[in-house]
Amino acid sequence: MKVSFGAFVIAAGICGMLSFAFLATSLGTDYWYIIEMNPMNVSDFENMSSHSGLWSINEGGKMHTGSIDSFTVDYSGVSDTELRMLNMHSAIVVMLPFSLVLLLFGGICGLVSSLARSPILLTGTASYFFICSLLTMCGASLYIIYSNQALAETERLVGQEGLAYIHTSFGWSFGLAWLSYGLELLTGVLLLTAAQMAKLQHTSPIMA
Repeated sequence: MKVSFGAFVIAAGICGMLSFAFLATSLGTDYWYIIEMNPMNVSDFENMSSHSGLWSINEGGKMHTGSIDSFTVDYSGVSDTELRMLNMHSAIVVMLPFSLVLLLFGGICGLVSSLARSPILLTGTASYFFICSLLTMCGASLYIIYSNQALAETERLVGQEGLAYIHTSFGWSFGLAWLSYGLELLTGVLLLTAAQMAKLQHTSPIMA
């Protein structure tokens, strides 16, 4: 069964919209990183369980919106390690929203190029989505490095015993960012395939 040009374009459009929705949801929620406290023998710390996003931390049911704002921190009194972490956080909160904005314009470009059935425009839009996916991947990967370094710094300050009753994990918001990355790649692949089909349709009448 031969798949038509329109099917590839529609599939690419659906994947593109889902990637935008998933990344927007990811950025707007605060389940990127989860810290769970084991209340056994540590009843004084049972409310210290928290989950955090890129912009805020929810600790013990209380939201702290300015807790991780790397742009308003006084850099004069921070250590070199803290400075690296702040710089990483600043890069993350710039790259991922920028990728989201690019996805919005990519959707517009994809609609125009598909209506025009232009192989050049479709190929350019596919490359555009690959760039978006690269930004999303870099932002999500940098968040892993940032989180691991934050955990290592905490362990250095409080020791392994202080972390004995703490369980950390990445949350579903973080997973949505990676899912968006995969859909961005898939959108680019589908648009490249559509571009090849449009090219063949343009050359077929000439060859005939």
